Amino acid sequence: MIRLMGILNVTPDSFSDGGAYASPEVAVDRALRMIDEGADIIDVGPESTRPGAEPVSAGVQIRRAVPVIEGICERDHCVTISIDTRLAEVARAAIDAGANMVNDVSAFRDDGALAGVVASSGVELVLMHMKGTPSDMQRGGGPVYGDVIDEIISFLEERVAHAESSGVDRRRIIVDPGIGFGKGAKDNLRILRELRRLAQIGPPVLVGASRKRFIG
Repeated sequence: MIRLMGILNVTPDSFSDGGAYASPEVAVDRALRMIDEGADIIDVGPESTRPGAEPVSAGVQIRRAVPVIEGICERDHCVTISIDTRLAEVARAAIDAGANMVNDVSAFRDDGALAGVVASSGVELVLMHMKGTPSDMQRGGGPVYGDVIDEIISFLEERVAHAESSGVDRRRIIVDPGIGFGKGAKDNLRILRELRRLAQIGPPVLVGASRKRFIG
């Protein structure tokens, strides 16, 4: 089964649409348009993870995301709402507001408490591969890999096992190779060519390729 995720950045500095959906009303309207256009998941991002981005506090993320999530839930009760965050406090507030997926680009490395929030709530979980952090992942042209696919598979297998040991139901886990996150153009293209190998990890694979510059 294929599901389409619509990205809703509620930040002033995201790389393609920073500030465009900063008010809750505008953001909710944008979410509803994406649902009408076929989105099955709306991924609400209160913290930019573009190259060079600095971390945003939990309080700021909550103020940005929760009114938007509540507004979407009031207007559409069928869509899956994902909260794109690395912090347990933000995830908890978003889930209380109606989110039913957590999209963690750090794969539980930045906040150990996030695993418990996901496990206890039973929401879906996206674990992403990223070498470095948003603030430094593309410095100097980005990290160098021996074999990018082997490294991604090894990392995601370990993170899936960690999530399961923390009580997360494997059937609720999705893996993301992290296109554009600490990758060069050749790495990104190879990921797209070898998605079948990534699918062999077991969980569904999320491919976040939209608006990436290497596509042209």
